[in-house]
Amino acid sequence: MCRSIKTLRSEIPATEEEIRAAALQFVRKVSGYRKPSKVNEAAFERAVDEVTQVTQVLLNNLAVKSVTTVSTQN
Repeated sequence: MCRSIKTLRSEIPATEEEIRAAALQFVRKVSGYRKPSKVNEAAFERAVDEVTQVTQVLLNNLAVKSVTTVSTQN
């Protein structure tokens, strides 16, 4: 896994900026481009947009364990 992609699933929802940053890092890793050439720029940006959208859907559909406190009555 790319070390600069942080885990986005937690009790605190990831921001849109965090999700897009992770998508950008993923597309950079898969494509091998830090910055694509002009001829590949549209495909690169489209991939970042699509990965961002799919990641948001995934995060929205994952169940997150919630921490519940147990109250003891004496």
